Amino acid sequence: MTRAVYPSLTGRTVVVTGGATGIGQSLSEHFAAQGTRVFILDIAVPEGEALAAQLGADATFLRCDLTDADAITDCFAQIGAVNVLVNNAANDDRHDIADITADYFDNRIAVNLRHHFLCAQAVVPAMIAAGRGVIINMGSISWRLALPRLVLYETAKAGIEGLTRALARDLGEASIRVMCIVPGGVETPRQMALWQDPESERVLVDQQCLKLRIQPEHIAAMALFLASDDAAACTGHSFVVDAGWS
Repeated sequence: MTRAVYPSLTGRTVVVTGGATGIGQSLSEHFAAQGTRVFILDIAVPEGEALAAQLGADATFLRCDLTDADAITDCFAQIGAVNVLVNNAANDDRHDIADITADYFDNRIAVNLRHHFLCAQAVVPAMIAAGRGVIINMGSISWRLALPRLVLYETAKAGIEGLTRALARDLGEASIRVMCIVPGGVETPRQMALWQDPESERVLVDQQCLKLRIQPEHIAAMALFLASDDAAACTGHSFVVDAGWS
């Protein structure tokens, strides 16, 4: 399939959190293909190093535990000025209400929400100095659908949409655009492990208006557009890529 090329992205510095596998891997690959300098932040070291080697000299992998505020500070100090931040990292492990402890609650919020703010906070000063910048947060339709056994994940993902609105308002006068992409049921290895039953997958597709499996590249295509100057008037909103499920 022929893909759009965005000349405005060439030469820009892009950070993708959770960028070594799944949707993040596709984001890293597609931004690299646009001629950007890509930094892949992840705890998946073998996968991240292999991906960076595959993408070439303009791709760098940095191991970063995004639940560690000091690690985030250190990583962004190494990177320097960032033009585009894609807050993609997340973990949707299932959990039951009765099993949630205070420590687990705090950990899930750190894994799925807190780092969106901390990473944004780290890149904003250089974006303000540059007079422009783009922050893309990754949401989820799970909370809109009220899917079961995901109460903390869905709480975090709902919060990301609120965070997006608030940051867009506070940073708009500095010409920093902040948006949220809301994926549907994306066909990644992790998600396919959860949909091992062919009947479950059929039910998922049946609930969509479009009878296709959403691929990571569909999410990447939206991210490229939003990061580019073609989306210069877009900020503060969520862009759903779910084949019409929610």
